Amino acid sequence: MSRYKQEAGMPTADVCRRHGISSATFYKWKSKYGGLEVSDARRLSQLEQENERLKKLLADSMLDNAMLKEINAKKF
Repeated sequence: MSRYKQEAGMPTADVCRRHGISSATFYKWKSKYGGLEVSDARRLSQLEQENERLKKLLADSMLDNAMLKEINAKKF
């Protein structure tokens, strides 16, 4: 919504002040979500969260694998 206000001519500083964000945050969000509809932005957020969860699972699995290899190497 604030993107539309800014595009409609409302100064960026006023939009930022109204929503309690810095202009740097505004432009960062604008570059990331600029052409997306709300539903697309939500889906992107969900995908990023899922990606983060999968990365953690992979890291845990790799750590477990490395520990098992180390234990197995010490047995022989």
